[in-house]
Amino acid sequence: MSTVKLIVGLGNPGSKYEETRHNAGFLLLDEIARAYGASFTPDKKFQGETARVTIAGKDVRLLKPTTFMNLSGESVQPMSSFYRIEIENVLVAHDELDLLPGTVRLKRSGGHGGHNGLRDIIKHLGRDFIRVRLGIGHPGNAKQVSSFVLKRAPSSEQALLQQSIDDVVRELPQIVSGDLEKVMQVLHTKPKSDTPAAGDKPAAAE
Repeated sequence: MSTVKLIVGLGNPGSKYEETRHNAGFLLLDEIARAYGASFTPDKKFQGETARVTIAGKDVRLLKPTTFMNLSGESVQPMSSFYRIEIENVLVAHDELDLLPGTVRLKRSGGHGGHNGLRDIIKHLGRDFIRVRLGIGHPGNAKQVSSFVLKRAPSSEQALLQQSIDDVVRELPQIVSGDLEKVMQVLHTKPKSDTPAAGDKPAAAE
């Protein structure tokens, strides 16, 4: 089992983007820091905000890239290299159009599915990192995706996203310890919310 040594949350920096759908990864990392009594500090050499926590007795680094989403790899790569963290020990949390709000999925490796943050990380490190996919729903039209992810969700959807984040934080000791299959059984079998996605239907799965 591969333990998790670096948790990356994807998002865009600045007050303009706070709590937008695309910043779901940032929101998860903020919750992890709160749960484990840590705070983020800017780190220029990694182009991000970093923190350090102990989870399940293991030393774990937290990173929120401040490069903007489409350059996330320029933050993740130098930090993983500096601390000699192999790609399979990196977990990346991101928003997921193909999942309804309130749904969360854990995944080993994979493609980018059109997500620009994942695309850049794969470009710099490869694809074999762990992902936490936080559902935000889909606007129903591909042309509306850009504006959709950069807007704040209605309060009902925010509450569902927070539920997903809480679920992940609760399972973090098992995730960090590398027991991903057990966590998948828990997270993937939770009853789905009856709340519909923002549009008519989700995009095709990755």
